[in-house]
Amino acid sequence: MNETRIVDLRRERGWTQEKLATECGVGIRTIQRLEAGNDASLETLSLVADALGVPVRDLFAAIESDELSGRVDSFESRAGDQQAARDRVRGGWFILFVGVGVVVTLLGAMDGRMGSVVIPAYWGGGLLILIAADRLYLSSHLDAKFPLSRSKRDRRRRKRIESKTEAVRQRAAGAPSKL
Repeated sequence: MNETRIVDLRRERGWTQEKLATECGVGIRTIQRLEAGNDASLETLSLVADALGVPVRDLFAAIESDELSGRVDSFESRAGDQQAARDRVRGGWFILFVGVGVVVTLLGAMDGRMGSVVIPAYWGGGLLILIAADRLYLSSHLDAKFPLSRSKRDRRRRKRIESKTEAVRQRAAGAPSKL
């Protein structure tokens, strides 16, 4: 039997089962089954691990089954590959935006009158359009294409949660916090 640490990790953060279920996007009954040690899919465990800010492997006190250990390794490898692919696609869109911006700037610099309008319009308005396109289209498209990856915004949010959790833990232990 592979003993889970989900209860300990949840309690370290001061979360209830309801809070963890909400953060994971799963039902409370699923959390109860996981905490009771019932088997779950790696995708569900990934949601829990992501909400708790730990790798899937850290959800277990020890992985006794070689088969499960291999599945967890394979899953973590796939998640890393998908995250790298997602980051490459987002980076490509940004490089495209900058590349077009350089061309617009060079062409605008050649035409003095229109350039003073076109250059700021592209860099200001174009950036707003890029952000809107990312939030309205690109992020959801990448979520569907790379389901094991997380957006940069989600990763930043998780990092903030982790740092706040660490600060609460340090305060509880009597150590000075970094916040």
